[in-house]
Amino acid sequence: MTSVNYGEVLYIVLREWGPQKADEIDRAIRTLPIDIVDVDIQIAKEAAQIKVRFKLSYADCFAAALAKLRKGELLTGDGEFDQLKELIKIQWI
Repeated sequence: MTSVNYGEVLYIVLREWGPQKADEIDRAIRTLPIDIVDVDIQIAKEAAQIKVRFKLSYADCFAAALAKLRKGELLTGDGEFDQLKELIKIQWI
């Protein structure tokens, strides 16, 4: 998960449920087998390329860019990623 996507999760939780729930989610995420990868120039460039080609939110482009560059799998339930099925591996949850 990129640091951008991590921030997006916290932003949504803060907006919907407040700081106490955001702290709880932060602690929960840190117990999961998920690496939080700081965004660098390479990830930012790839995200920009994806944004130009596909109709996705900017933050979603970072998730896709990381999956592509690391040859990983993107875990998502967001149907908007279906348009990327030829570009990256997607595991639907």
